[in-house]
Amino acid sequence: MKRICLLLPLLLLVLPLPARDEVRLALIDGWVFRHDGVGAWRAATVPGTIHTDLMAHGLIPDPFYRDNERLVQWVDKVSWEYALTFVVGDALLSRAHQELTFAGIDTYASIFLNDEPLGETFNMFRTWTFDVTGRLREGENRLLVRLHSPTARGLEAMARWGLPLPASNDYSEIGGMGAEKVSVYTRKAPYHYGWDWGPRLVTSGIWRPVILTGWDEARVEDLFIRQLEVSERRARLEAQVEWQVDEGGLLYIEVWHEGKIVARRSVEAVRGENRVALPFALGRPRLWWTNGLGKPEMHEFTVRARRGERVIAEKRVATGIRSLRLVRERDESGVSFYFELNGVPVFAKGANVIPGDSFLPRVTRDRHERMVEDAALAGMNMLRVWGGGVYEDDAFYEACDRRGIMVWQDFMFACAMYPGDAAFLDNVREEVTDNVKRLRNHPCAALWCGNNEVDVAWARWGWQGSYAAEERERVFGAYAALAHGLLPRLVDSLTGGAAYWPSSPMSGDAVGAHETRPSTSGDSHYWGVWHESRPFEEFETSVGRFMSEYGFQSFPEPLTVASYTLPGDRDIDSEVMKAHQRSAIGNRQVVQYMERYYAVPEDFEQFLYLSQVLQAKATRAAFHAHRRRMPYCMGSLIWQLNDCWPVASWSTIDYYHRWKASHYAARAACKPVIISPLLKDDGVELWVVNDLRRSFPATCRVELRDFHGRVLGAREARCGVKANASTRAAGWALANLLEGADAREVFAVVTLSREGEVVDESHLFFTAIKDAHLPLTPRVKVEGIEREGRRYLRVETDAVALDAWFYLPDEELFLSDNYIDLVPGKPREIEVIRPTGDIDATRVRFRHAAM
Repeated sequence: MKRICLLLPLLLLVLPLPARDEVRLALIDGWVFRHDGVGAWRAATVPGTIHTDLMAHGLIPDPFYRDNERLVQWVDKVSWEYALTFVVGDALLSRAHQELTFAGIDTYASIFLNDEPLGETFNMFRTWTFDVTGRLREGENRLLVRLHSPTARGLEAMARWGLPLPASNDYSEIGGMGAEKVSVYTRKAPYHYGWDWGPRLVTSGIWRPVILTGWDEARVEDLFIRQLEVSERRARLEAQVEWQVDEGGLLYIEVWHEGKIVARRSVEAVRGENRVALPFALGRPRLWWTNGLGKPEMHEFTVRARRGERVIAEKRVATGIRSLRLVRERDESGVSFYFELNGVPVFAKGANVIPGDSFLPRVTRDRHERMVEDAALAGMNMLRVWGGGVYEDDAFYEACDRRGIMVWQDFMFACAMYPGDAAFLDNVREEVTDNVKRLRNHPCAALWCGNNEVDVAWARWGWQGSYAAEERERVFGAYAALAHGLLPRLVDSLTGGAAYWPSSPMSGDAVGAHETRPSTSGDSHYWGVWHESRPFEEFETSVGRFMSEYGFQSFPEPLTVASYTLPGDRDIDSEVMKAHQRSAIGNRQVVQYMERYYAVPEDFEQFLYLSQVLQAKATRAAFHAHRRRMPYCMGSLIWQLNDCWPVASWSTIDYYHRWKASHYAARAACKPVIISPLLKDDGVELWVVNDLRRSFPATCRVELRDFHGRVLGAREARCGVKANASTRAAGWALANLLEGADAREVFAVVTLSREGEVVDESHLFFTAIKDAHLPLTPRVKVEGIEREGRRYLRVETDAVALDAWFYLPDEELFLSDNYIDLVPGKPREIEVIRPTGDIDATRVRFRHAAM
């Protein structure tokens, strides 16, 4: 015993000898491509796509410009070859093991190394690794990737399944394929085949990095920090380690955290694959919190495998320590649906995310980070990675970790039925394993969801009528085996019990628990506003437990429209504008809703602007309705955050990351504390919503003003703002507030103040804007000022100017706030974010909603 006590401190002080580093060679430069077996080789970009390579050589036009999309539909009907000659030296050849890894190939490929077949790929979402030990030559080597036509392979897969499957958003007609919708038979991003916001551009390519790796003796394949129990006092964790070793025998596996060994175990390893779990605990851990609730603390853990005092392999991972669970408990209204973080119920405020480009390699780390930053700046704390796109790059999830953004992660199935043969399910099993293991250490990962709208589509979209009874059983059986069988089993086994939801939306997790309306359990996609032409006011009465989709369309701003049109195209009914409006009802709905709330302008640019104001109005109405119903409703995820090309869509940020009016509206509606006025039953109710974990006393004030800023009357009420709650703070009869004033000639400035400081301000109008007697030509003064090295626009007005948008006519102007209500006597200072150089305030233009 004495010897052990004496030796233990010595062991902890001995610094382990470093492992011999892996050799990694990124195969990036020097790729060439050609039509399969035909023509001259041309320079290619890897990671990349065939479309972007063809564009770079002027062989196809930019499909984002005008209606060029139809001119490039031939590209997916043929096969292509990519080749690389690369040099391998002794540093890699001297290693006992060499592997070639394709982090992503889109999609069907035959791979050859030095003219010998290496393997086949058939899933865009998988990582493909090939053992090339003994197959590399010293000096030059040649790699050939033959990319097969994804549509031709899709047709073959459809024939093997023997039954056509519904895929509502597969734009096969644009692709010249008639009714043959092959997207569902191919494990490839569904949106590549078209959607009601995206083009049909069915890509092929080496879309993620290609890495050649050499290693000796041992390698840690995976390290998962499983979080068993977490509180502010203590975190019980478990390091699950997978490694390979060439020689069995006694090894020591250590887990390091902040320079200390927190877990250590001796194991008798066997040659080949090994697994071990090391439990340990941390006292008073720094916890990961969401945006607005606290700091998203991150921790780094390192696992080391030692043979004696020599480190033979190691691996590092970063994670956040937190308790995060989906709470579904029966209550007086039904069954709850909310996320609890570190013991605190969290109202999820956020958006649905689609891929940031039709050509995925163009979405750089900077673009991922900027998109997440845009969400965080808008006060969001959750993003849903929608199931018709891709499992995003690591950069996206790392950004969400850093900014405290929870991620609802769909598996890549959307708005369609899928085959269920053994080969398909085996392929999906590998896809899910790759991606869950890649993402499971991210603290942002809140929920794994089986698909988008497959369950509700089967129940309501009329698909079942296309099949005989036996065929219906076959099609739905394939779906159930996937969403209620394979996927939940894999999530549970790979994560140790992370939350799983079979389909969005659903009312419960059992087979056949389809979404109900109104919903008292599960999650909801509410499209009464938009698809069913319901007024915005129905957001108030159509609230479920968790609103995971809803939205409204708008056009992008004129600068973005100019990027894909000629001046003669700039009419919403032109062929080019319709090519960038993929919703069959889109233009009609925007016009009809505009007629309901505003005067429809004849000027094209004013129409584009007012479509954004209209979308912002819908965004405010929805977020406020959902937040007011807290805790019955505990989530509001707008459709959608971003675009994959320049287009009229439901996005709050356009393809060029330009904030629409809707994103500014979302930012105002997602603040931690808001004052939310509601016109209801000839009265006005004031609600205060507080996401913070502390209560405070406050004052609610309503000022009745005319459109020239004169205060006609005021009401005040003291209120106690409850922590993490929505509270009805005050209410008055409408007649008492108006005091005889004409509702068309006044509005209310509603404020919430704490200790004399305004916490939030909202404006309430008593009629539709088209009926209000708003000044048509308010005089707005814009002045540029600089203070402490930062630039601002100081703006003021002599009459109310609603949703005032400040812009430059020929370049981007990004401001800290925009689309704002200007009130006489209340000047505003708005910081200029872009452009970064000097700005001439006399060039700044503005529009308002009553023009």
